[in-house]
Formats: sequence, structure tokens, C-alpha cells
Amino acid sequence: MADSSKTERATEKKRRDERKKGNIFHSRDVVNAFGFALMVFALRLAAPLILSYSKNMMTSRLLMLRGADSLSVTSAGNIIKDLFISFLLLVAPVGLLAAACAVILTGVQTRFLFSMAKLKPQLARLNPANGFKRLFSLRSAVELLKALIKVTIIGSVVYSNLKELLTDVAKTPTMALTDVIGFLARSVYDIAMGIAIYIALFAIADYLYQWWEYEREIRMTKQELKEELKQTEGDPQIKARVRDVQRKMAAMRMMRRVPDADVVIRNPTHYAVALKYTPGEDDAPIVVAKGQDYTALKIIEVAKKHDIHITENKPLARGLYEGAEIGMPIPEEFYKPVADILAYIYRLRKSKNSRTG
Repeated sequence: MADSSKTERATEKKRRDERKKGNIFHSRDVVNAFGFALMVFALRLAAPLILSYSKNMMTSRLLMLRGADSLSVTSAGNIIKDLFISFLLLVAPVGLLAAACAVILTGVQTRFLFSMAKLKPQLARLNPANGFKRLFSLRSAVELLKALIKVTIIGSVVYSNLKELLTDVAKTPTMALTDVIGFLARSVYDIAMGIAIYIALFAIADYLYQWWEYEREIRMTKQELKEELKQTEGDPQIKARVRDVQRKMAAMRMMRRVPDADVVIRNPTHYAVALKYTPGEDDAPIVVAKGQDYTALKIIEVAKKHDIHITENKPLARGLYEGAEIGMPIPEEFYKPVADILAYIYRLRKSKNSRTG
């Protein structure tokens, strides 16, 4: 049972640690249910071939018996052995298909993890007291309840189908042997498929329960979260990931400011700097965004989308990129060339407004 003080969701590090120990989330019922359903479906597809082959085998063996002068125990045993081997050869591919399905479904749930941690001998498992605890634990009670539910499902499906089957059995004396075999095969298939459907629905419910139980089991206390934070603060990989996330968030914030710019100065694809100037409020034009290569292209793309004026000036773009900071005024050395560009933009706007007015 999970500790009541464990109220916090497991962190990614906690999940990785549990995975290394082999403590992973999966549902055996999903594997069993869908493996069984696949086997039933495969047998249904292969049934005509199996019945035809079995019929030919039995016919040939009966002809051998008819032609024999006497039937010995050895010859009868050989015939039965041949029939059994032939049946196994026919059914083996279906069994292999079900086994492959089980491996794949287990692998998908566990991401094909193979951990040696579960195979290591642990003295705690040999402790009788721990054995009794496991025997009378909530997990054991749930497993017992699940087993009873599955038995009830199987029993109910078999009982409901047998009632209909018994009413049709009375017709079999007037049917040919091949028709009787086909009738029995269809009846068995209907029962098996009914079981498979209900067990599959049960398996889906079990999957959800196992997920909830696993999440509850690996929860952490607030103290564990604090301890983990202390441990990971000095981890270079954690720091690198944090910096990467911070860079991406900063880039997103920067891109959202580009539509507010008055001009984007480019070079032509390697550098791009977006500037905004509000007369009376700003002492100098402010850098709202800047970028190199891919980021530069994104700035240009956003600027085009919002009809921001774009000017190509290679030395100025590179100089602003290297010498100016985002959110800060441009250095004094760039006042004159930037002022000329802004003056040109203002003249264009004034001319456009006068034409439209």
C-alpha cells in the first residue's frame, strides 16, 4: 500500500530510477487477452485448412487400417502419434503468432526493457513475514478479485452458448460427419470469441487500474522532492536541459515582440535585428529581437507576415547583432545609420497616408 505522505507526482528522474530497478508499468491481462483473441481469430482463418487436412489424414489412416490384416498396439500407437504430430504442426504457427503478439505487447508497454535488477536474489523475499504481508496485501486481494471476475466471465459465456448449443445438438444425428465437425468448430469459435471480447474489455479496465496503481506507488513525499532538487542542482546534464528550455522560452518571447518592430535590418540571411522606436518615449531605438541563421530567417518571416519594413544592410545588421542587446537601446555608434533608415520609413508611411487620405 502506498504511503499516505506520498502526495506528489513522480518526477522524470524518479521514473528513470524506477525503470532502472525494473519497476515499470504494464498489464499482464492486456497481453493475455489480446494474445488469446489473436489466437482465436487465427484459428478461425486456418480452420478450413486444419479440418481439410485432418479429414484427409483420418481417411488415409482408416484406409490403412482397412487394408491391414490385423491391428497391433504398435501400429495403432503409430497412427495416433502421426495424427497428433500433424495436428501440432498445423496449430504450431498459431501458437507462435500468439507468442509473438505477447512479446510485442509486453515490449510496447515496457519499451522493451530488460532489467537484471528483478533477477538479483533478495533476502527480504525469503523472509516469511514479508511473504505473509504479500499474501494478505491489497494487491493480492485485487488479483484474487480479478481472477474471480475472469472465471465468472468465462463461465457466463460458456453457459449462455451451451444452452443454445444443446438445442442444436439434437439435429446432429441426421447430419453428415463433416457437417457435424463444422458445426462443432463454429460453436467452439463462437464461445472462444465471446470469451475473447469480454476478456479484452476486462483487460482495458485492468490496464487503467494498473496505470493508476503504478502512479500511486511511485509517488513522492515533499521531502523526497526537496532532496532530489538538491541532488540535481549540480548535475551538468540537468543544468544543460534547463538552459536549453530557458533559451527556447526566451526565443518564443522574442518572436512575439517582432510584430511591434518598426524595421528589421538583415544581412541578408545570416543576421537579422528588429528595432522599435517611439518618439518622445525612447531615447534611442530599442532592439526587440535579434538572431543568426535560422533565428534570423524566422524573424524575417514574422516581419513579412506583419508587413514590417525590412532593410538589407550587411555591415549594420552584423554590427547591431554583435553590439546591441535585446530590450536595450542601440549603441551610439549606430544612431546615424539607423536614424537614416527610420527617417526613410517615416517618409514612406507619410507618403502612403497622404495617398490614401
